[in-house]
Amino acid sequence: MGLLPEEAKVLPPPGIANRNSVWLGMTGLLTSMLHNTLNRRPALVSGLHRHTLLATVGWFVGYHVTKIVNYKQAKLDRDMMSYIRSHPEEFPEKERRTYAEIVEPFHAIR
Repeated sequence: MGLLPEEAKVLPPPGIANRNSVWLGMTGLLTSMLHNTLNRRPALVSGLHRHTLLATVGWFVGYHVTKIVNYKQAKLDRDMMSYIRSHPEEFPEKERRTYAEIVEPFHAIR
């Protein structure tokens, strides 16, 4: 089962490079660098395996956080649309206007 129900598998997967993956990947990298700094080691070149590991873990967690967020937003959209379809009297159709009806006529002043 995991964190997402079976109906979440219908959604398209998020992109590999999404906002949460990048942020959490960078957070993992910066955490490793902070750990090196606090232990008085060179921040960038000491423990490259740790940099890679924490950046990858952050990227992985960010990807799955994005999947959870996408599922929750899709579920909310589905619930709102079903409510709108079941209560059409509360959501009347607006009359459609053209762009020319909305914008005032333009008169150049020279």
